Amino acid sequence: MAIQTAGQKTAKVTKVRVEDQSTLTLPKGAEELIERILDHVPVEHLRGLDKVRLVDFINDPRLKNLDVPMKGDLPGLYHPKQGNQAAWLEMSMGALLQPTEGFAKRWMAKTSFKSNLAGLIFSLVGQHYYLTLRHSVKKQGLEPQIRQYAEKNLRAWSEKQNANSFRAKLFKPLRPVVERWAKWLNKKAAQAQKK
Repeated sequence: MAIQTAGQKTAKVTKVRVEDQSTLTLPKGAEELIERILDHVPVEHLRGLDKVRLVDFINDPRLKNLDVPMKGDLPGLYHPKQGNQAAWLEMSMGALLQPTEGFAKRWMAKTSFKSNLAGLIFSLVGQHYYLTLRHSVKKQGLEPQIRQYAEKNLRAWSEKQNANSFRAKLFKPLRPVVERWAKWLNKKAAQAQKK
């Protein structure tokens, strides 16, 4: 029995639906993987999000009028709340699995499917969170905030997935050294660009 405070209703836990409208054959357990990834995100960040729709390729009329040419297919699109329709996510399985490419690209896409899917979901949920629930972020600061949100969640999710693996146990002591080295290299690259 849930504890109820005076005058407040108990919070109803709603699951985000996964609609598979893709005709492509997805890797085994893809829908369960999406649900596990969404379970990793805090529930309050998913508030107002109705569904995740899986399609072959994203074909949105808003994308035809873009001034900037896009390279490749769009992997995901966030649809904000409009009228009485709740916000939802659209993900292109064709962009993630690349079924029209050669064998090598298809194989690489299939082997990195889980991490690419997780990164895409965290990015789209980050867009939802910062556009609807975080009103203190200005429009100019959205992209770095969303990128940071996705990277933080992807790092935590991958560490949780690989917690007991041999590779994680082997490289965990070296991680701070590698991160310091990457920071130093980024600093040198930024200095080189300023010159």
